[in-house]
Amino acid sequence: MGAVINRSLLATRRLSVNLVTYPEGHRVPRHNDPMGGGSYYKLNLVLKKPLEGGIFQVERTIFSFFNRVILFRPDLYDHHVSTIARGKRVLLSFAFLAPWGATEQGF
Repeated sequence: MGAVINRSLLATRRLSVNLVTYPEGHRVPRHNDPMGGGSYYKLNLVLKKPLEGGIFQVERTIFSFFNRVILFRPDLYDHHVSTIARGKRVLLSFAFLAPWGATEQGF
């Protein structure tokens, strides 16, 4: 299994943009991303889906368009990616930490 390539395109205190490549054989275990304050949002744009596997799943989305454009709260809901059996998964990920509270009402 190769290494994940995570290229930071922008990094500020509240906003980050990353181009992430997940190789064949990689998986992301079920987890959430607690931030300790504020409301955390992620918008993932799947640029390349693997030929087999690599399915993203989350308990709840704000919206999902064909599982290729996904807006969700990684601080509130568990999410994971199944094992990539063939090919690679490439996504452009926008992460935003909003200053308002960490409750669901933030969206």
